[in-house]
Amino acid sequence: MDTTSNANVPSEGGSVRAEERWALLRLHVENDISLAAIARDSGTGLRTLERWNAAYRARGFDGLKPAPPRTERRHRLRPELKQVVEGLALIRPRNSVATIHRKVAELCEKHDWSTPSYSVVWAIVHEIDPGMRVLALEGPVAYRDKYELALRRQAGLPNAMWQADHTMLDILIIAPSGKPARPWLSVILDDNSRAACGYMVFLGAPSAMNTALALRQAIWHKSEPDWPMCGILDVLYVDHGSDFISHQLVQVAADLHFTLVHSTTARPQGRGKVERFFGTVNTELLSVLPGHITKGQRRPVPKMTLDQLDVELRGLIVSNYNHRVHSETGATPTDAWISDGWIPRLPESLDLLDGLLLTVAKTRVVRRDGIHFQGLRYVAPTLAGYVGESVVIRYDPRDISEIRVIHRNQFLCKVVDPDHQNTTIGLKEIQAARTLQRRQLRRGINERIAVVADFLPAHGTHPVRDTTEIEVAAPKPRLKIYEEDDP
Repeated sequence: MDTTSNANVPSEGGSVRAEERWALLRLHVENDISLAAIARDSGTGLRTLERWNAAYRARGFDGLKPAPPRTERRHRLRPELKQVVEGLALIRPRNSVATIHRKVAELCEKHDWSTPSYSVVWAIVHEIDPGMRVLALEGPVAYRDKYELALRRQAGLPNAMWQADHTMLDILIIAPSGKPARPWLSVILDDNSRAACGYMVFLGAPSAMNTALALRQAIWHKSEPDWPMCGILDVLYVDHGSDFISHQLVQVAADLHFTLVHSTTARPQGRGKVERFFGTVNTELLSVLPGHITKGQRRPVPKMTLDQLDVELRGLIVSNYNHRVHSETGATPTDAWISDGWIPRLPESLDLLDGLLLTVAKTRVVRRDGIHFQGLRYVAPTLAGYVGESVVIRYDPRDISEIRVIHRNQFLCKVVDPDHQNTTIGLKEIQAARTLQRRQLRRGINERIAVVADFLPAHGTHPVRDTTEIEVAAPKPRLKIYEEDDP
């Protein structure tokens, strides 16, 4: 075996490892994200991140390159033999180092090559890029969860991005029917300040209407001086719940001029802020209320109504949560939201907001006898001049006895059904980087396995195929009266 000094030659994967370390460390250096938060989200140890940070500040990017192992400095294997070792280490089922060393020894004896020691083989195996090993031996899902850089969504200003989500609460209440029921909570959280801007507690499954009601409360002025959050958002970040991909919410986003962004299916990175808020509600509020559900204990007897629970939730948000220092921002959500005294963007009126949020838009043609919709007929004198014209109607799904008629983006009138008038009837860059990294690792895996197939045909295997992630593309109420509404 050739043995030469190699002290000044960096390990083959040194630059790659440095780039991987920088991908994490730059979140701290450039975006001021704490090392503790990066450690929690990436799974990398905090002490490791601190050591990388110190090395980077002392020697720059070169400080992130790992030192070459002693075995690499002492030994220089034939290139093809080194690739055989790496290929054997990347073949499924996983080979132990002892098995790899034995097969390499047999190959060396066959070709009259000098046999490397066990320690050299061990060093080569453990020098393989960990991401490459995981991708080859555990598959793309395991690689994604361990090594792909997660986009940590962080808004730079209040109202720049809101997050919305639902959870079933750990409490039983008395439903209007008198039976026990477990309520749901929808919340609108400002990503920058962590302020709870709006919420909705309800019975039954989450729906687009409940989400719209929570948005209505979040956008409009509140009656409490201690709850100043309001205004139209720029981005709403949600998951793929049926209400979040509904046509109604898409229409709301278009009407209010905000962007609807959906998290990757089954990968809710970035939405942990809402989950932590739900944890606060369950542990700090519900745990002291009658009817709290405790795992492993008997089913509790409900004693509160939905309205009573709503009062408790409002108290937690307004008097407690929004006014205590947040561990990550170092400020209270209220102070962080008020910031430098900026002015939020607001709708012209509450009535206009209700018309956008709490109604659904449909296109209809005005007939000679009025507008036909859902088996009802809507008539008004104003429509006489628009017979045969296409109009947009807006209606409240909970009360379709009245509709609003819009013609060429101009409001025409409100129309009633005379028979029922008194009856309430963005990442592309991150995704491209992820795909490129997987392809590069996959190419390296296949190159090494191909070498094994050349020298040890019996151990050949199929190349690793790409399984590209598929992004699911994303697809207004008569009114619940809030305390902030004018009488």
